[in-house]
Amino acid sequence: MVLIRAYELRDRDVVLNIMQENIPAYFAQDEKEDLKYYLDFEMQQFFVLEVDNRVVACSGITVEPEENRAVICWDMVLPAEQGKGYGKKLLEHRIAILKELKTIDRIIVRTSQRTYLFYQKNGFVLNQIVKDYWAKDFDLYSMELVS
Repeated sequence: MVLIRAYELRDRDVVLNIMQENIPAYFAQDEKEDLKYYLDFEMQQFFVLEVDNRVVACSGITVEPEENRAVICWDMVLPAEQGKGYGKKLLEHRIAILKELKTIDRIIVRTSQRTYLFYQKNGFVLNQIVKDYWAKDFDLYSMELVS
């Protein structure tokens, strides 16, 4: 059974492990500290996806009301579980939540060249590329949902 639920403190180690499993394929090692800081101090809404009571994916939302936008962030799926539609389920879940917010005009994602095609397939368009933004060989791909 697949379940998407709100992140709880007890999920922290599992989420950090999911990230570690995705280094260096999708994240730079330095980004793990950024994720810890986000979870401890900046998190607004964060979700985990369970399959048969086991957390296999996670993702977040950051709302920026001063910009009338929301940011899709920290999308991660265990490598062994990738390609099964779990990332898409989490993305659709967050987009549905954000479309209910009347103060949000735009939904963006800031990703890398390693994952931008996933977002492109799901309705996001590329706006900007910044070389080596996240770390060496991890470029910023800034994208926006077109609906």
